[in-house]
Amino acid sequence: MDENASVAKNGQTDDMAKTLEGHYERIETAETVRKALLARHRFSLRFQIYLGFFLVFLFAVGIAAALLLTTHQVEERLRALEIVNDFVIEIQQARRFEKNFFLYGTNLSDALENVYKARDIFDRNAAELKPILGKSGKGNVPPDIDLYENLLKRLVELDQSPGTNRKHSKNLKEIELELRQHGQKMVSFAQNLMDSERAAVSRALLRSRTIHIYSLIFLLIFIIINAYFLGSRILSNINRFTLYARRIASGDFTPITPTRVFRDEFTDLAVTINQMIQELESREAVLIQSHKMRAVGTLTSGIAHELNNPLNNITLTAHMLLEDYQSLSDDERKEMAEDIVGEAKRSKHIISNLLDFARESGSQLEPLDLKELLRDTINLAANQIKLSGIRIDFQATDNLPRIHGDSQQLRQVFLNLILNAIDASKKGDRIQVMVLPADDPNYVAVKVIDSGSGIPDHILGSIFDPFFTTKGEGKGTGLGLSVSQGIVGKHGGRIRATSREGKGSTFSVTLPVTTIPAELFPKQ
Repeated sequence: MDENASVAKNGQTDDMAKTLEGHYERIETAETVRKALLARHRFSLRFQIYLGFFLVFLFAVGIAAALLLTTHQVEERLRALEIVNDFVIEIQQARRFEKNFFLYGTNLSDALENVYKARDIFDRNAAELKPILGKSGKGNVPPDIDLYENLLKRLVELDQSPGTNRKHSKNLKEIELELRQHGQKMVSFAQNLMDSERAAVSRALLRSRTIHIYSLIFLLIFIIINAYFLGSRILSNINRFTLYARRIASGDFTPITPTRVFRDEFTDLAVTINQMIQELESREAVLIQSHKMRAVGTLTSGIAHELNNPLNNITLTAHMLLEDYQSLSDDERKEMAEDIVGEAKRSKHIISNLLDFARESGSQLEPLDLKELLRDTINLAANQIKLSGIRIDFQATDNLPRIHGDSQQLRQVFLNLILNAIDASKKGDRIQVMVLPADDPNYVAVKVIDSGSGIPDHILGSIFDPFFTTKGEGKGTGLGLSVSQGIVGKHGGRIRATSREGKGSTFSVTLPVTTIPAELFPKQ
């Protein structure tokens, strides 16, 4: 017996060492992921938002500058048009006074005054008119205005000369003809200038309208693109973390790894979530072990009853051997000793099964035959089944593919479902445990079916919530199904329940068929 105790102690020591090793490996992995997340160059969302608004501001400033420039050009064109219009008015007024002189002999000095005013308009606005006149190659002052002015001055001299007959003077006729020619040229020149400036103003207004429209369109497009890229970055990260949250809720505690070149506020969130995952994982391990110990407590009564028989047999046989030792033959003494050894082995096997289940160990994935795993689990609960007076009907499809998983954790799940079915059943009821292919060819299914009281519809959706229980006070912690769901989720499977009140319940566990253990934990 000392040797058996030593072997059990050594086994527990090895399992504890494996557990510590796995714990340290998880800590090291979490630290490596944290360093990888923080090692990238920072390009925060705040900076991206500020940069986006700054680019929009620069674009808006550029548009405003372009609009101011086109507005200034339009104003210059309108000013030039106003100057040319004043020039045209003065020339036309001079031509009217010229005609009055030849018709009525009046207003000659007024005509000359208007010519002076027209010249003064050009002189005062030479800088503004130079670009216009420069394009026409005319210089600052129209050449005909000088000739027109000189002819008017000669006409004034002739008009003031005594004895001049205005109607029959040959010189007067020649001057009149030349005045008309140069006057028409000046009017034509001024009119061409006005038409040119009107066209220029129209072009400037059209250009200004075009710049206004396209600037607003480009600004709107730029804002939409900027908002789209910023929004898509934020929404993609939110969607990514939503998937992470769902994965964590399903029991997959794989750390969040870097997926982008730069780090930002979502990187800080990922680091925090990884820390939370690490804490959840350690607490889940405590919950699993705690629930396992409760299951051990449930099994203890049955095991104590089961141990009582071999211990009684050992005691009776030993007493008989002591009392009748001298009268017994060697063969009888040998047979009684073999009975004692057999009963001791039976006791050892019962205790060994319980210790194997209760022992805390690190998660170890290995190929598993669900049929054998369920048979071992039923054997573990055999004493409890016998005490409850319930029959177990075990059915398993042959040649089912293996799965990869942790045998201890999955045994805990199935034991919890069987014990729950026992609690829900009455003496003489039958519980079906089935291992069969799932509807999805990549999965296998385990079903535990009881004919107990069933679960009401209004609480069926809450049975997997932590600390929710339908058992009486002191009979359950409400962690069994919650812990089982977490274990099944970590194995990439699903657990669900169907029930009809008064007709019993069915708990189905589906687990993926895989050939590579890593497939159970895909990298996010």
